[in-house]
Amino acid sequence: SASRATRFVRSMDEPSGQPVLEAEDRARAQWYALISRLFYAPVDSELLQSLAAGDEEEGDADASSAFVGAWHALQAACRTVSVETIRDEFEALFGGAGRAQVTPYTSSYAAPHAPDRHLVELRSQLSEWGLGRRDQIFEVEDHVSAICDAMRWLIEEGRALEEQRGFFMAFIDLGMASFCSAIERNPSADFYRIAGALAGHFLKIEKEGFELHSAA
Repeated sequence: SASRATRFVRSMDEPSGQPVLEAEDRARAQWYALISRLFYAPVDSELLQSLAAGDEEEGDADASSAFVGAWHALQAACRTVSVETIRDEFEALFGGAGRAQVTPYTSSYAAPHAPDRHLVELRSQLSEWGLGRRDQIFEVEDHVSAICDAMRWLIEEGRALEEQRGFFMAFIDLGMASFCSAIERNPSADFYRIAGALAGHFLKIEKEGFELHSAA
């Protein structure tokens, strides 16, 4: 199911030329793609069916029991929830008139006192890599889906782990961890509480992996 999610909407340009990736890196890219899709727009019927029918063993290897449990919980939720319920919850949490209950823009969490500066730094880094928003994309670059998609791009381009780590620590770690916590605390969250838990556990594994690599 995670691999199928990679065909959904992107916030960044496609990789210019993908190297042959190890299975672990392919899986990492697919998980980032899935998380990007989950928080970009309400889950549609095709993705819902794909997740519900996914292999329950997917992601088990070298993963924490909490992450595997979160993946299975998301699959179970997808077997019982309706597309209409997900859409209403998505709009209640992340959209609607006025201020969203949970903002999906990470600068609000990573740099609450200087969000504009954080966004400028993010744009500068993306520009250095030759990345930018497509014409039809209206979300700002610090949207959780955009930064997950940028991370997916780094992995699929075969960029060095130290470069991936730098982007992760600067633009993903604090902001997305706080975003997932904000979903967990929100009483309106049901399906997206489960999706947020999956994202949070995956990002914790990513951080631990980067820390191990850095210490090696």
